[in-house]
Amino acid sequence: MKNIFILVFILFFTTIAKSQWRLDYGFAVGVSNYLGDIGGKEKTRRDFVADMKLAKTRWNVGGFVRYKVHQKVSAKLAFDYLRIEGDDKLSSNPARNARNLNFRNDMFTLELTGQFFFFEDNDLGNTYRYKNGFRAYLFAGVGGFYSNPKASKDGDWVKLRPLHTEGKSYSPIGVSIPAGLGFYFTFNKRHRIGYELNYRTTFTDYLDDISGTYPVDPSESGDPSLSRRIDELGGEAAFEDKGLYYSHNWGDKRGDVSHKDGFMTMSLSYSYVLRGKSSFYKGRYGNFFSHHRRGKVRKIRAKF
Repeated sequence: MKNIFILVFILFFTTIAKSQWRLDYGFAVGVSNYLGDIGGKEKTRRDFVADMKLAKTRWNVGGFVRYKVHQKVSAKLAFDYLRIEGDDKLSSNPARNARNLNFRNDMFTLELTGQFFFFEDNDLGNTYRYKNGFRAYLFAGVGGFYSNPKASKDGDWVKLRPLHTEGKSYSPIGVSIPAGLGFYFTFNKRHRIGYELNYRTTFTDYLDDISGTYPVDPSESGDPSLSRRIDELGGEAAFEDKGLYYSHNWGDKRGDVSHKDGFMTMSLSYSYVLRGKSSFYKGRYGNFFSHHRRGKVRKIRAKF
């Protein structure tokens, strides 16, 4: 997996190095959240944003390069650093609240996406100078990420993956399918301010270190106190419903194995455009200007 993304990275930059007329590069900042086994209200898991906890919205930062492949299509390579979090204490579902698990995950992502522009105005204000514009797009692609969930215990953040809290091991490297929508404004031909909503579908259920069941034998976990944490709430005496307490015994259900985890970001971006001549504008407007320039074609530079 690592070698594949290195190869994609090299091929992408080899391409843009040879044709830097349709390229912009920049950075993005925003917020992040996740959909997994922690969250929600009184109900069991619901899909997409219905189960996300706004109180656990965190941050993301990153950089990107974008290359215009076609008038309607661009390719974007992006690297992001983000954080997702969850805590059963915030849930009003009695079973989730009694489970008493929490996590924090600082993730690194590398994604290659294709952007399809479904709306564009290359001359905002109808100035005929083509200096300011707007574009909106849909996108999808493939990505890879590094995941490192931790749990809060006694004021410290403890790495969970090496502890095998469910008696199973999983990889810190995963594959995702990023998809979403975005738009950007172009100012003075070279500066772009954009917005993007990006939801990643993953193929792992361990972004939060929760998936299936408690280990049958506590010794299967490197730290049983981080596998089963209901006793931190006061033990059996703290629950009027004794059945709720005993539903969190060793070997019982700990998470929802039927759904994979996902995460999303909303970000604002700035990028700088490297431009060159545009055959599109020359072909459309070149003959018009040539009537007044004694045979010379006025060069109109590409701006988007």
